[in-house]
Amino acid sequence: MGQAVRGADRVMQELHREMIPARAPWSRVINKGETLRIIDTHGQQAVDFLCYNAHDFDERYHEPNTIKKAGHILLSVGDVLYSDRANPLFTITADTFGGHDTIGGCCSEPSNRMLYGVPNTGCRENFLAALKPHGLGWRDIVPNVNWFMTVPVGAAGDAAIALGSSKPGDHVDIRAEMDVLAVISNCPQVLNPCNNFDPTAIEVVVFG
Repeated sequence: MGQAVRGADRVMQELHREMIPARAPWSRVINKGETLRIIDTHGQQAVDFLCYNAHDFDERYHEPNTIKKAGHILLSVGDVLYSDRANPLFTITADTFGGHDTIGGCCSEPSNRMLYGVPNTGCRENFLAALKPHGLGWRDIVPNVNWFMTVPVGAAGDAAIALGSSKPGDHVDIRAEMDVLAVISNCPQVLNPCNNFDPTAIEVVVFG
């Protein structure tokens, strides 16, 4: 067992700790009541995130339900990630960054070609690699959360991905409200400023 830390309302015991290399995919089932901490170890690193009911993959993260319930598009402490069946998947219990993106979606080889003329591997390809062992694929990738990334929206509705502004060691804690398959793409993007054009490693910790 790892170290114990105090969560929002109780002492939590460390169950698992792992570094996710720059540009890499990752997945793990987070059991109900456990907390997943995502740490931006170097700063300015976007982390694309999807999640699914671990016992019924047809139920998965739903951007519109999450935004409508929160009443805003940038997530922080107290906000809940809702499923397409309007059930809570994760609750944000701690956050040193504040204002995580819900509308930018994930980059991909096709979108990089469309936007930048270069078919670089993106987060969609990482998601596909992480989902394959669970029997999931292209049709199971939905608009995702982007931790440590912001997409400011102007009064006229204009929007653009902002330069990564998270600091080394910034983290977000999310508590599982059911058994959840959590899926991460440690974003490989170098063609827009979400990673300050320099993807870096992150760390994940699971507390129970």
